[in-house]
Formats: sequence, C-alpha cells, structure tokens
Amino acid sequence: MHPTVDFAVRALANWPVAPAAEVRLVNYSENHTFTVTSADGARYCLRVHRPGYQSPRSIASELDWLDALRRDTDLPIPNPRAGRDGYLLQRIEDGGVARDCVLFDFIEGEEPVFGGGLEPVFETLGGYAARMHAHAAAWRPPADFARQSWSAAHVLDPDGLWGDWRVAPGMTQAIRSVLDRLDAKLRADLDAYGFGKDRFGLIHADMRLGNLLVDGERVSLLDFDDSGFCWFAYDFAAAVSFHETDSIVAALKDAWLRGYAPLRPLAREDIAAMDAMVLLRRMALLAWIGSHAETSLARRHEPGYAEGAAGLAERYLGGRDLWG
Repeated sequence: MHPTVDFAVRALANWPVAPAAEVRLVNYSENHTFTVTSADGARYCLRVHRPGYQSPRSIASELDWLDALRRDTDLPIPNPRAGRDGYLLQRIEDGGVARDCVLFDFIEGEEPVFGGGLEPVFETLGGYAARMHAHAAAWRPPADFARQSWSAAHVLDPDGLWGDWRVAPGMTQAIRSVLDRLDAKLRADLDAYGFGKDRFGLIHADMRLGNLLVDGERVSLLDFDDSGFCWFAYDFAAAVSFHETDSIVAALKDAWLRGYAPLRPLAREDIAAMDAMVLLRRMALLAWIGSHAETSLARRHEPGYAEGAAGLAERYLGGRDLWG
C-alpha cells in the first residue's frame, strides 16, 4: 500500500505549520514526495520513506550530515523542518504501516533536461561535489552515524543494495556473459584503486538530474537519501544516471572536472577511475530497474538498458574510451 494524499495531509499535523490547503504527489522512485501548500501560503516538500530501505538511524544520520553541511557551507541543499516534538524525523502510522517522514522547505526551480547545454550545470555540480567531499573528509560524524556503503560488493553481489543485476529485464545469455566479465574486472580494478581517505568517503551518491532544481543561475541539490560511503568519483557517475551511453557525457565529464579540480585537486588515477564508476553506476541502475519495476522511472529506462550496459562494458573491457 502506497501513502496517499490523505495520509500526507494527516502527517502534516506532526509539524508546527499551518494545515495543508493543497497536497500533490510529485515523485515516486525510491520514496514518495509530496508538495504541500499550507493554508498560510507557505510551501513544503514531504518525503515519505519507502519502508525497509533506510532505518530510522540511517535517516537520522543523513539529516546529521545535512545539518553539518548547512552549518559549515553555503551549498544550496534542502532545509528540514523539526516536528512538534523537536525531531526532524517523524514516524507516523498509516493503516498498520509505520512510515518515516521528513518535511523540507520548498525549493524553487525546474529539473534540467538531459541534452546539449548542460555543461554549466555540470561545472557547478563538480564544484558542489568537491566542497562536499572536502567537508566529508574533515567532518567528524556523531558516534552513532550509520550510512550504507556503495562498495563494488554492495552493488554487484546478488544481494546488492538495489537488487541483483543478473535478473534485470532484458538480460540475455550474451549480455550476461559480457557483464559477468565486467563484474569481475570492476571488482579487481576498484580493489586496486583502493579505499584511501583521499578517494573514498561520504558522498551524495545520487546527483542525477532528477535531484536537481535549476532556478535561473541557481542550481539546488536535493535528496540525500542515498548518501553513503563510496569513492568520491562515483558522484560524477551518478550525475549521468540513465544516460551513460550518450556521447555528450564526455563533455559533461570535462565540465565536471573544471568545477571540481580547482577546489579539490585530483590525481591521474582519480580521473581514470571515473570510467569505472560510470560502469559501476550502470550496473547499480540495472539492478534498480529490476527491483523497482513498478515505478515510472524504471519503466521509462528499461528498454535497451541491459544492452547498453553490455556495449559500454565491451569498451571498458577492451581499454577503449567509453564515448570516443
């Protein structure tokens, strides 16, 4: 059973805000997101978490990092609202299901469309990523901080965080053969790249276009729900989610680096690892499409996604440029 608009209206009573005048479901991928206009004209976004994905402790940890980023940087990121009990995270009963909810201030803007002209957005995102990675490397989380790891095993194993890529839609024997070889190479390459503090740490992990809002020259970064421990270079791969095979990704990579490198210099091996991250993300999304088949996002990208993954894999396995 999915949360309804009626549930969202009722849930809003847990926060010290005016009653809802208008509530609308605007997104369902991992969680349900509702926009709320209250009776006094104030606007909010209510995030209702998918049961069983994140625990209350991990959601609270996400909010701890958001609080630290808001305190220590001027990054344009969501601002959560405390409930009447003083806590940001509210657990609300919904027909026998306990739903974890967070209310955020509304952010103006439109989701950018993939295509030409995105280089300025990606240069901005590269700068945001560099600042977040520098913050994460220096920040001391609370003792009970807990977020998932996006290591190769957590993505590629049959019980991976988003499911098993091996049973994804469109998986033929020929595609499976190529992706089995990619699986083995990614594990080996990323193990060799290593987990040093200069390259592996707390990241956003889902900086895709669906989590951006552009309002004039301002680019806001949303939805830290997938944030966790991974290679810093993975944030670029997440930014090109579902579009990894498009030839313009090469230009977007260059733009990202123009924004990133001046703030947080990268070694040659860090830049080289970005291609491995693109393949790792593609495999993660292949699993996600299979395990979230009920969502419109999965249905939209399912056709040809496994075949596209195999094509990228062949280039990577052959040592060729992914977009050349």
